[in-house]
Amino acid sequence: MKNVINQYLGQTIKKYRTKALKQRARSYAFLYIPVLAIVLFTCAMGLILWTLNYQDKNQQQYTLYRESAFAKQRIMLRFAANEDAILELSREISNSANQAQYPSSFLKLSTKLIQDSPEILQLRWLDSRQNRIATLPNNPSYSKWSERTSIKSVLDTELNAIFSEAAESNKATYGRMLGFHPAENENSNTDRQYVFWHVTPIIQNGAVTGGIATLYSGKRILQHMVPSELNGLYRFALLDSSGKELVSSNPKRTSSRSLEHSVTLDKTPIPLTLHVSTYPPPTNLTYRTLLWLVIGLSGFVLWSLWSVWKQTSQRYSIQKDLQTETNFRRAMEESITIGMRAHDMQGKITYVNPAFCEMTGWTRHELIGMSPPFPFWPSELVPELTQKMAVALKGNSPKAGFEAVLQKKNGVKINSRTFVSPLIDEKGQQSGWISSIVDISEPIKARQELALAQERFTTVLESLDAAVSVISLQSGQLLFANKYYRETFGNTTKAHLDLAGHEIDPEDMGALDIDSVDGFAGLPASALTPTQSDFREIQINQNKLWYEVRRRYISWVDGHLAQLIIATDITSRKKAEDQTREQEEKLQFSSRLTTMGEMASSLAHELNQPLAAISNYCTGIANRLKSSQNIDIEKDILPAIEKATNQAHRAGTIIQRIRGFVKRSQPQSVMVNVATIVEDSVGLAEIEAQRYGVQISISFADNLPKVFLDPILIQQVLVNVLKNAIDAIKNIPNKVNSSKLINLVVDIDQSVSPAMLRIRVIDQGPGIPEDALERLYEPFFSTKHDGMGMGLNICRSIIESHHGRLWAENNASQKDQPAPGCTFTILLPLDK
Repeated sequence: MKNVINQYLGQTIKKYRTKALKQRARSYAFLYIPVLAIVLFTCAMGLILWTLNYQDKNQQQYTLYRESAFAKQRIMLRFAANEDAILELSREISNSANQAQYPSSFLKLSTKLIQDSPEILQLRWLDSRQNRIATLPNNPSYSKWSERTSIKSVLDTELNAIFSEAAESNKATYGRMLGFHPAENENSNTDRQYVFWHVTPIIQNGAVTGGIATLYSGKRILQHMVPSELNGLYRFALLDSSGKELVSSNPKRTSSRSLEHSVTLDKTPIPLTLHVSTYPPPTNLTYRTLLWLVIGLSGFVLWSLWSVWKQTSQRYSIQKDLQTETNFRRAMEESITIGMRAHDMQGKITYVNPAFCEMTGWTRHELIGMSPPFPFWPSELVPELTQKMAVALKGNSPKAGFEAVLQKKNGVKINSRTFVSPLIDEKGQQSGWISSIVDISEPIKARQELALAQERFTTVLESLDAAVSVISLQSGQLLFANKYYRETFGNTTKAHLDLAGHEIDPEDMGALDIDSVDGFAGLPASALTPTQSDFREIQINQNKLWYEVRRRYISWVDGHLAQLIIATDITSRKKAEDQTREQEEKLQFSSRLTTMGEMASSLAHELNQPLAAISNYCTGIANRLKSSQNIDIEKDILPAIEKATNQAHRAGTIIQRIRGFVKRSQPQSVMVNVATIVEDSVGLAEIEAQRYGVQISISFADNLPKVFLDPILIQQVLVNVLKNAIDAIKNIPNKVNSSKLINLVVDIDQSVSPAMLRIRVIDQGPGIPEDALERLYEPFFSTKHDGMGMGLNICRSIIESHHGRLWAENNASQKDQPAPGCTFTILLPLDK
């Protein structure tokens, strides 16, 4: 019977609830339909007004774009006209027989130019040393301004730079915009606040003999280059690359309602921007009145409907808020994981949340009304907990809380931390105490496990064959040092700082404790990142040993930053590297001697020719002197002596090149001209090339820069590659003349980034077999019957030590080289 009644009551409540919801929805519909109509009407009217306004603004914007383009065109045409006039003036000067007597004609022509172009402040005629020959106009006020020390130095410095650039390029050059501010107690002249130079070189017989410097005024560009009919309609301004306004046609700025447009004037090195803005248009009173009338009527109707709706929904809103607040408090009370317990002023429990019930094992009804001592206190800790409870009820509980042990109903004990604070009612009076209880059993267990893990980790560090140390960046103390560090360096921080490279000054470590001082400024960001560490090799002067040091900044157990160092002894490895480097140097020297030995017969033949010529000339001179004929010294003797001297110089040059090539010295990279190295290498290789009728052609690109390399080692590579090319084509019959040619091309390879110096040795020989190309640089592999197979291996090592590349490829595989043969390519970096 009871179930039937409950079912009937449930159905009845559900029925009335459904009926109430339908009535509420119907009442809302009567309110929302007028609101929707007003909103649609307002949107339609707003769309119409917005469309009219948008079309009007589009027309204004289009006009502004057109006028801006017209103004830019007029300015650029004016610059072009001035450039043509100045160029014609420079041609007149260059065509004059005596330029020093031409100032009068210069003044006449430049006067007309300045009169026609008010934007020009001054014209200067300069000679090739940038000395003034003539200046126009001779305005006293301008001369006084331009001769002021601070202004003259800036103008002359900029003019010198622009003149040098124009002389180098042989074409007119514009300078950057210069800004000047008037001195104190001096009237400001806006025409001279922002100026820039334009220099046109005077070229006579292909050489720059002077120049014409033109000083433009930024203010006058806007006054005289912009059409006057546009100055009244728009405000023009020149902006720099950062958007800063330099000069303007009107000092008063336009309002935010103005339309704006910018175009670029790319005459100066840093392009200027011509900013054009319209003056505020007159207010459209009809449009504004109609707009505000529609907004006002719509707002009034909406306010009326809102008032009715507010009165209708106020009761429902209050009820809904109350229900929401109740549900929120209940959900928060049941979902919080921290135990909450309330006491009255005498300590009796008045409230507990579900988390505290779960924490102790007692139900809510069992706990409410209990007085201390509580049953969830362990019996052996009752006196201690009673004392802590008394202190808390007096309001003296520590802010960090106090730790306690609670005993569950099943006898299990847990560690907890309790925070006690006053409980204030709605009248602002204290009605009791509220306690927050946090279960800290897991953190305590984790802390114990962490201590054991730290002990194991310390044992591992103590057994390492590397020095491990940690230093505090606040106090400078050695926080940790393993056994290896203590036995090697002791218990001081000096070795740690030596290994770290003295990056941190011990005297400045105290500043790291001050919050307002950034003590880590300047430290590498990578070393401060917890997941990264830097690597370096350090030699300790104390014991002359090398260490591989890995450094990282870590957070120490107290939260402060500390520096960790792991140093491994690598002295034996460094010694092995030094020995390897010495063996490589010996091998390179031996390779040069081997090359000279292979070329010995050619060198002997080449040296025999000048020595035989010297002997013949000396014998002829002796016979001439022994004869009884009359001797003309200048005609008979001196030419023979000069020829003998030339042959001696020739032999000396050959010997000097050989001596420089085989001389053993330490590798030394310097800034050298690559053309000198190439010519010396070709000079050595030509000795053997001439023996077999081989020609070597050299081609240099224009403006090759100096490069940082070892001249002797690079010369060794070039001689070796040229000798291989000679060996490849020396047996070709002489009737095929074009095949006995080696092309050596030196240029800049722009296809790689960054660009590199490229040296190519191209021959017309039979090429290299495809199966040998892959093994060409292997030690002791050679395509020659009597070859040792070390030459190209040493060459590649030399080029790679210069951070370059060396490779060979057959010409038949290249698109631009259909002829047979092989090309050796060397790439060397252009910078250090």
